[in-house]
Amino acid sequence: MEIKNKLVLVLGGWGLVGSAICRKIMKHDPRGLIVASLKENEAKEAVENLRIEFPDRYPEFFIPWWGNIFVRHELKDLNRETIINNTNYRQIIYKDIFNDLNDDIFKNSSLQLLISTYKPDIIIDCINTATGIAYQNIYFSAQEVIKSMEEIKTNNNVENLVTKVEQLLCSTYVPPLIRHIQILYKAMFENHTKIYVKIGTSGTGGMGLNIPYTHSEERPSRVLLSKSAVAGAHTLLLFLMGRTPEGPITKEIKPTAAIAWKKIGYGEIKKYGKPVELYDCEIENAFDLNNNIFNFDFDNCYKTEDTLKSVFIDTGENGLFSRGEFETISSSGQMEYVTPEEIAEDVIYEIQGGNTGKDIINALDNATLGPTYRAGYLHEYAIKKLDDLEKKYNVSSVAFEMLGPPRLSKLLFEAHILKLLYKNFNNILQNTPEKISEDAISLIKNNKKLRSEIISIGIPILLQGNKLLRSKYVKVPSHDTKTEVEINTSNIEKWANDGWVDLRPKNMEIWQRRFKTIIDQTSKIRADDTSSRFIRNLDFWDNFETIDEGKIVSWIFIEEEKGERMKA
Repeated sequence: MEIKNKLVLVLGGWGLVGSAICRKIMKHDPRGLIVASLKENEAKEAVENLRIEFPDRYPEFFIPWWGNIFVRHELKDLNRETIINNTNYRQIIYKDIFNDLNDDIFKNSSLQLLISTYKPDIIIDCINTATGIAYQNIYFSAQEVIKSMEEIKTNNNVENLVTKVEQLLCSTYVPPLIRHIQILYKAMFENHTKIYVKIGTSGTGGMGLNIPYTHSEERPSRVLLSKSAVAGAHTLLLFLMGRTPEGPITKEIKPTAAIAWKKIGYGEIKKYGKPVELYDCEIENAFDLNNNIFNFDFDNCYKTEDTLKSVFIDTGENGLFSRGEFETISSSGQMEYVTPEEIAEDVIYEIQGGNTGKDIINALDNATLGPTYRAGYLHEYAIKKLDDLEKKYNVSSVAFEMLGPPRLSKLLFEAHILKLLYKNFNNILQNTPEKISEDAISLIKNNKKLRSEIISIGIPILLQGNKLLRSKYVKVPSHDTKTEVEINTSNIEKWANDGWVDLRPKNMEIWQRRFKTIIDQTSKIRADDTSSRFIRNLDFWDNFETIDEGKIVSWIFIEEEKGERMKA
């Protein structure tokens, strides 16, 4: 798409790649540029640098925004340590991760508020999401829980165990990533974002399991591999987002080398934003390994008044490297490196519709094995064989609730009931919803086998007067950890929609509208049009003389649920 006159949001705009992208994108005359970063000083510094570099733009052209996009707006300016050590904050975090996505979670998300406030046309995400999630270090949190479980046997300190479990819940990898994608997609869809480009990661700078650069004694490090695992999961979720009709165009550029550099200089060396303090230990105070126990607390060293100062190369999120470290990691046969400007060039080219060959979503599209001619050829054989066996054994193979969701089983059985009662489309349309409801209830009353099959797979049957036929096991409402849930009008309607066979007149009216819509759609196809243009023509629907449950429900999922496959 054209960048000119478009509003652009760069997430992670202060960072190495984000800064390069901001500069490159200015050459294409956007309408405005929102620069988002984790910290206030970072966002403001990035915007100030852009204002100096592009003085012809009015000051409000560049908009700074800061905060953590993975949490609620009220928590966005708090560091992880503050959140993880506060009971109220922890509970907000893990409930927002593990509960169903509701309006409260969505509308209070800092990411959602950012997108809905500015409504950017283009979003370029330079945040290293995999690092941010994986370096929460679930392994450490799990060890703390294990330790607390052992201690509780002797000291009965339940409160400490609860704290450690809550911290573990806040340190999971996949659930926060899923929630992030849910919020991101919904926010972009509602605010009409046209294109989303992610700068991803391999987690290892393109190296394999033999990577020598690690964060612990392990090689390869579990935490490092977790970063790669999260990065891979993230890519597959974006792959799915790119296959969602009416959503934003989705692309991912995944550098597989070290990225450098932002600055070369001399000065104070900082780690995690804090200066590296210098310690000393005199020879005579050396730790005695003959003690047989290695104590992590050591009092014979002392802190000097100095901090570490040296020559460095700033590699962005990876921090400051020494000459020796940079020379090692960038050498041929190691990570080597790519410049942020090269990444920015690819991003801009992809946004404009070019094909760099570096978009991993497009690569996956081309590399995955999709539907085949052979499978299509055999499809009719499979359906016919199933139909023949139904007749041979005098059964109806409708739904087992193996595929899900429960709504699928509910719709299939509702269509099946209509098929048993009325045989074809026109007979259904010739009756009133009230009559259809009466007939359906009578069928269920008298057909024990059908009734038993429906409720036994966890699908209740809703009758007039809010009466429900059910077994001990139901799919809707979801059990979760609750033993009971409130019954009210709103819940009844939701459950009936999601996974109850609904025999009430108002649902029969919905089914009548469906059949009429199908007839109307099909009638618009000219009888003499025998081209390949249409799939669901008169022949497909068998002149409306039969009701095929699977065909009907697939049509519902495409037309009503907007669940059509986007890429063949």
